[in-house]
Amino acid sequence: MTYWWLIPVLAGLSFALTALLRGYALSRSLMDIPNQRSSHSVPTPRGGGVAIVVTFLAAVVVLFCTGLMAPAASIALLGAGGITALIGFLDDHGHVAARWRLLAHFFAAAWGVFWIGGLPPLAIFGVTLQMGWLGHLLAVIYLVWMLNLYNFMDGIDGIAGVEAVTICLGGGLLYWVIGMPELVWPPVLLAVCAAGFLCWNFPPAKIFMGDAGSGFLGIILGVLSLQAAWIDPALLWAWLILLGVFIVDATFTLLRRLIRGDRIYEAHRSHAYQFASRHFGKHLPVTSAVAVINVLWLLPIAVCVVYFKMDGAGALTLAYVPLILLAVKFRAGQLEGSSSHK
Repeated sequence: MTYWWLIPVLAGLSFALTALLRGYALSRSLMDIPNQRSSHSVPTPRGGGVAIVVTFLAAVVVLFCTGLMAPAASIALLGAGGITALIGFLDDHGHVAARWRLLAHFFAAAWGVFWIGGLPPLAIFGVTLQMGWLGHLLAVIYLVWMLNLYNFMDGIDGIAGVEAVTICLGGGLLYWVIGMPELVWPPVLLAVCAAGFLCWNFPPAKIFMGDAGSGFLGIILGVLSLQAAWIDPALLWAWLILLGVFIVDATFTLLRRLIRGDRIYEAHRSHAYQFASRHFGKHLPVTSAVAVINVLWLLPIAVCVVYFKMDGAGALTLAYVPLILLAVKFRAGQLEGSSSHK
């Protein structure tokens, strides 16, 4: 039985639900009001990412019921994604203290790691590491970081949606290339759900994703990458390569702010993509550049890892070096007023 009908159905539902959420946000005054820390200049409704959450979780249920997704993976995605989306939804509607958000994030990550099975042995430059319980701890920290970095990177029109669509389609391609078409469905359907929302969020955005959507995407992508690692460790390297733009910008910025002694949970505009959007005077060139980098640079390297058996750690280094240079060029983590850039 074919299930390709899921693609237009989920895309349409995501698009329609985003429209409804936009009306709901306008009626409840759930607006992002521009301030000195914002990258936008017009009050814009938020919370549209709930459309991605609802449609993708429904897709996971369908995949589970039709036997296209294993029970453990389904429970991992439903639990980790649902918990993350719920705390994000509450924060979108009224501030939730950082300590409670972080506690919920660790609980969601621990749930996902438990059902996925932790972190498998990894080969790094030819040396296989058996990490045991330490691997489980690292996997939890990884998911918490993925969740938060996706939230940090959702700061200009379309960037988080474009990242999700291109990465998930890339992930689906990787599974197809190595002859595992049954694994294609989750990332491809997540791309479809994100695309329905992206129609409303593409520059100039008519609605923002909100914490419920951005955190959800971050942890779901993290869980999918851990699931892939158990199938073939090379797939974890490939997913990390695909995620390179967000991982490098967010991590480089965080480290620079930590070294400077900044409060890391304080709102700021010092990511490379934010400096770049101010430099170009608009969001579209930066969002488009992310798509181009993902498709023309990161995806081919990821394919080399899974198909041509290129060393994963070496390939990741190759993929990340230009991204680090871009982060330096666009002053990731620097104080906003420390240069004459726009």
